[in-house]
Amino acid sequence: MEKRVFGFSRSLEQTTSPVHPETLAHGLFPGGQLAELEARALALEPFIGHTPLHRLVSLSKPGVEVYAKLEWCQLSGSVKARAAFAMIRRAIRHNLFYVEPGAEPRRILDATSGNTGLALAAIGAQLGIPVTLCLPANASNKRKEMLRAFGAQVVLTSPLEGTDGAQEKAREMAVQHPERYVYLDQYNNPANCLAHEEGTALEILRVLEPTHFIAGLGTTGTFNGTARGLRAALPNVTLIALQPDAPMHGLEGWKHLETAVVPGIHDPSLAHQVREVGSRAALTMVRRLAKDEGLLLSPSAGANAAAAAQLAEELALEGQTARIVTIFADDASKYDEMFRELWPAEQPAEQATVPAV
Repeated sequence: MEKRVFGFSRSLEQTTSPVHPETLAHGLFPGGQLAELEARALALEPFIGHTPLHRLVSLSKPGVEVYAKLEWCQLSGSVKARAAFAMIRRAIRHNLFYVEPGAEPRRILDATSGNTGLALAAIGAQLGIPVTLCLPANASNKRKEMLRAFGAQVVLTSPLEGTDGAQEKAREMAVQHPERYVYLDQYNNPANCLAHEEGTALEILRVLEPTHFIAGLGTTGTFNGTARGLRAALPNVTLIALQPDAPMHGLEGWKHLETAVVPGIHDPSLAHQVREVGSRAALTMVRRLAKDEGLLLSPSAGANAAAAAQLAEELALEGQTARIVTIFADDASKYDEMFRELWPAEQPAEQATVPAV
């Protein structure tokens, strides 16, 4: 068995899993590029999802427990690995990458604020598929550096237009060069939601039966898919969606839906409530959970935690018994700017300010 750094792949010769029937239907198996691509994808499956459900002791209250899925514990380090992998698998099964046998694969194309792009780039590198990503120029520098490290082509778009502008650019490129790109379109691709309906929700249900699920809205795939999967098994589960409290906010990956283009996959009928979270509250919670739980979280994970903590307090005051589940999309490793704000470097002793007496 071949080993690579991080152990995220195995040799095709050692892959014994069957090729998916939809791939067989294209007549390019056994042998051929499509069968090889499917085999590579099968080898990645163990590294997508399967993340731990962690009890947050410091946020739990008497009778009310708070849990979070630690989604950075998978390939590419974020919840977006699930959607990225599902969209790529869907494209493979529809034979979108190889126009004709022997040709180079068409490039993966999508718009992203960062994490989906990282997932697509990492998975694309494993599968041997080139990746082009459109993202706002104000995305964190660490994310842009990581995308280029994975070999992705990065097209920067207006920071003022956010992911909406990135989507417009990606659509334009897909229309101009259909022979070059497979536009996955995470904001309108049903595989985005299905990855969570058939993955995240079922993983939660294997551990416990939540009374409440609360999570933020970005592409809306994580909330919609997980909510739909939980509701199918638990009709009485309470589903709470979150969004930033202002159009201009610091929660990368989230959308203020009243002022943004609403993703086509969003189902507003799923949420029993929609609550707002401020960027400052999110960062305050990031600092708190670093100290109290030993978890270094991203701003969006901090926002989910802040809202879950508020919900836990409300339910405890009402005397209810509850199990709240939320999503920690990623950790703090890609947010250098946040680190500098929350934990500025210590000054040398001779330069330190002496507090007033």
